[in-house]
Amino acid sequence: MPAPHREQVSRDVAVVGGTLLRLTPDWHGEREPGTVLVRDGRIVAVGAHVPVPADVPVLDATGRFVLPGFVDPHTHLGVHAEGEGWHGADVNEKGEPCGARLRSWDGVDPRDQGFADALSAGVTTVAVLPGSANVVGGQTGALKTWGATVEQMLLRAPIGVKSALGENPRKNSGGPSTRMGIAAALRDAFAAAQRFSAQRMRAAEKGEPLDPPTDRDRDAEVLARVLTGELVWQQHAHRADDIATAVRLAEEFGYRLVLNHVTEGHRVLDLLVEKGLPAVVGPLLTSRSKPELRHRSLSVPGILAGAGLRIALTTDHPVVPIQFLALSATLAVKEGLDPDEALRALTLNPAVILGIDDRVGSLAPGLDGDVAVWSGDPLDVMSRAVHVVSGGRSVYRWDGVGEVREADGTWRPL
Repeated sequence: MPAPHREQVSRDVAVVGGTLLRLTPDWHGEREPGTVLVRDGRIVAVGAHVPVPADVPVLDATGRFVLPGFVDPHTHLGVHAEGEGWHGADVNEKGEPCGARLRSWDGVDPRDQGFADALSAGVTTVAVLPGSANVVGGQTGALKTWGATVEQMLLRAPIGVKSALGENPRKNSGGPSTRMGIAAALRDAFAAAQRFSAQRMRAAEKGEPLDPPTDRDRDAEVLARVLTGELVWQQHAHRADDIATAVRLAEEFGYRLVLNHVTEGHRVLDLLVEKGLPAVVGPLLTSRSKPELRHRSLSVPGILAGAGLRIALTTDHPVVPIQFLALSATLAVKEGLDPDEALRALTLNPAVILGIDDRVGSLAPGLDGDVAVWSGDPLDVMSRAVHVVSGGRSVYRWDGVGEVREADGTWRPL
């Protein structure tokens, strides 16, 4: 029997006629007419006078806004599928209080409907994190939101290690039940990593192999990479005292800290400014469902950004559906966040925070061809993504109904 026909999906495209918002590091709010040319999945030219080769498909964006694909720096896409109950919940390895060796992308299901929902919202890259039930949840990866397999979707992994402070690990980890116990568990884990690194260094100096027990310490091996700065420490912390504990531990062990959630960041603003810490803020569109969220406020992103901190916004999908990422930014603007900074918080800033700004987050030559065409300003609640390109491939379109391209090249309704 002959193999089924698979449509070849081009990785070349020229997005022409639209209003460009480049979101590059030197972007200062410019909105300029121009073209984005993508060849073999990478942007090769951006500007007002870009010639389009005859063999490149043209996407007409006249009257539209053209931006880089959005980046959500804290999601559980693929490991916590909506509507699947326990069957789709691969987000927390409960009973494993410190599981640095765990890898989020080993649990990702590319068929999770959330990936298609992300494309419909102009989100082309996400960080997939383990949940917050454990003190150390595991390693995190950056994935594209289009692809048939995890291997096709992986942009970079690992990029960091997820850890949690506060209510969630106290209730769920099967380990420490107090804040001081959680901090002690983290100190123990990092002390073990320091011993592992010292043993490895001594063995290397002597030209000897590591002994088997040390070689099998996978958790310590991962945390050693955090201590060298190779992997970032992605710290779940809502309450002000937990934020302060996160800073205290990072200073004690010298690792790169990125605060996630930061619900009470405004209460320790001087500390965050003094340390110059980046913050992944959100999810914003939730109720005050537990005590550590009682001071949740849409004004926090504006307060932190106004103090000079680099911020990114997150939905924490599926806590808030990823379709509401742009809406989160809009409501934060309503409560004081500068509009241009809100767009940075959806693009360049999360890419920088995750260490993937050499690939995504801007419209610039050399970066991945991830482009979103919007019907209007993305911060206008009536605007929508009408065409989305991932790695040069046209993967989402809207013309009265949203359609997502399958890996075989066919289109299906969202």
